[in-house]
Amino acid sequence: MTVGVTKPEVDKARIEAAVRAILEAVGEDPTREGLRETPRRIAEMYAELLGGVGADPFALLEVGFEENHHELIVVRDIPFYSLCEHHLLPFHGVAHVGYIPDGRIIGISKIARVVEMLARRPQVQERFTSQVADLLCEGGLRARGAGVVVEAEHLCMTMRGVRKPGSRVVTSATRGIFRDDARTRAEFFAIVEGRR
Repeated sequence: MTVGVTKPEVDKARIEAAVRAILEAVGEDPTREGLRETPRRIAEMYAELLGGVGADPFALLEVGFEENHHELIVVRDIPFYSLCEHHLLPFHGVAHVGYIPDGRIIGISKIARVVEMLARRPQVQERFTSQVADLLCEGGLRARGAGVVVEAEHLCMTMRGVRKPGSRVVTSATRGIFRDDARTRAEFFAIVEGRR
């Protein structure tokens, strides 16, 4: 993640040409009525689903508030949708994000926006989880610690390949005091699991 990256414009014409080529390669006729608008629709869909490519997540955390609060803040069950970078198939689920501020807090909607921005790029769940945690401890917020748990179903595993619908992947990342202090880590995981 680099501060100040300019978001590139999506080349929808190239996506449309590529989709037409894929349809032809599998033996379909991209000019038939049901498929005629598919290349355009897919180009627009990719522009939306991959809208986080090149976007600067640090900018989301620049606006905060000085507040003498040094206790755990957790936002649970943030829904997200992403594309697995290996097959460009969706994975989706929820993220649970917590942090302990160091005298500076952010609006809670910013946490959901960070999750969404980082999800809207070709991803692997493991990196996505770490990126959210790292971002909270870097940049303008500089939290004393962060914890992130992501639970997701991957269509590359449920609709193809091994075909195990309903299976979920759970990843976690801890930074700072969440990693160093077992009590803080335990409190975070208890909240995520709904035990507090």
